[in-house]
Amino acid sequence: MATTRQRTHFHVPGMTAKDSEQTAAILQERLVALVDLGLTLKHIHWNVVGPSFIGVHLMLDPQVAAVQEMVDETAERIATLGASPNGLAGNLVKTRSWDDYAIGRATTQAHLGALDMAYGGVVEAHREAIDKTEEIDPVSQDMLIDQAGQLEQFHWFVRAHLETPDGSLVTEGADSEKDAAAKADKTS
Repeated sequence: MATTRQRTHFHVPGMTAKDSEQTAAILQERLVALVDLGLTLKHIHWNVVGPSFIGVHLMLDPQVAAVQEMVDETAERIATLGASPNGLAGNLVKTRSWDDYAIGRATTQAHLGALDMAYGGVVEAHREAIDKTEEIDPVSQDMLIDQAGQLEQFHWFVRAHLETPDGSLVTEGADSEKDAAAKADKTS
């Protein structure tokens, strides 16, 4: 997704208005992704079924809570930079560059396969944002680094369910959430 300018009303002392606006735009993209991820995790929580239901159902609640904290932290950082964070549903749909999560009611393995893809996209984009903020705002970069660490750990939790004894993932080679879900579901 292309970075859009986030008009700031003021900026943090020691930062230029341009750097504040650029950082706010980067963080707005992450805010949209985090809001979407939180909704996706809750959707999975409600729609997962099968023999491993309870373990996955309960694993997702702390992830939802942590992502909600990331949403709040990111929105407050945008406001600190002098811009207006936008977490409204219409903005989410209008500005994101990905489709809705593709799986409805399905087995734990199918959801975990699809969630592997979703987390992969969020983690990769967070790492890109870390690189983009390195020279312009180390405070925002530090926040993103902390969030990326948590997101990578949650991704690992998901992947642990998809890993074979030889260390490969059953979702390897998948190019969509539906493909990853189908590959993972074959292993259940």
